[in-house]
Amino acid sequence: MRGMLLILLLSAACVAAFLNEVTDVATATDTLAQNFTEHSWVFVNGYMDESRILQTQAGFNGQKIVLGASGSGMATRTIDSEVYRDSKMDEASLTTSVNFDYKPYIPPLTQSDLRNALCAKNYEVGSSFSETYQIDKDLIKDTKIYQSDNFSVYDISSEIQGTARIGQRVQKNAKTVPSFMMGGTYMGYAQIRSETVVGNASVLTLPCP
Repeated sequence: MRGMLLILLLSAACVAAFLNEVTDVATATDTLAQNFTEHSWVFVNGYMDESRILQTQAGFNGQKIVLGASGSGMATRTIDSEVYRDSKMDEASLTTSVNFDYKPYIPPLTQSDLRNALCAKNYEVGSSFSETYQIDKDLIKDTKIYQSDNFSVYDISSEIQGTARIGQRVQKNAKTVPSFMMGGTYMGYAQIRSETVVGNASVLTLPCP
């Protein structure tokens, strides 16, 4: 009888240890930064103001990248960025190529009341995207969005004479840091091409042209 009781106690201890281990793994997974990749190209003849923050952990730990640019003139800018983190890897990367040609920008005296706006959120993977346009003359826009329980894809192709504002944020849940925050304002004549993929499918995606 004592032997049977000892076996039952050992079995209960093993089950409890297994459940604790599973809980610890789940908790660790929940605190990992959300993965994403971004491929972005912008041409502006006018004024631009944009910033990006990438990080993998809170505080002094992990990888941090901050990038910003503002001013008027003619600008061509390309960015490829990525955050990837799992139980063994913790990495962030950013590659940028820019060509700035300064000249003063004077906004038009009259502005159109015609506007266009879009906002999309995916609570399962923790991604949000917004774009707004204030149209002075014309807007040609092709935005594609795909969202599922596993990943999100935001694909922008826009050409505008006016003002464009783009914002993106990637944060898996309240326990994690925002791995990507981006905001950009583009005034005058602008072309914007951008693809952001959030989630486990974001690794090794093909860059947009």
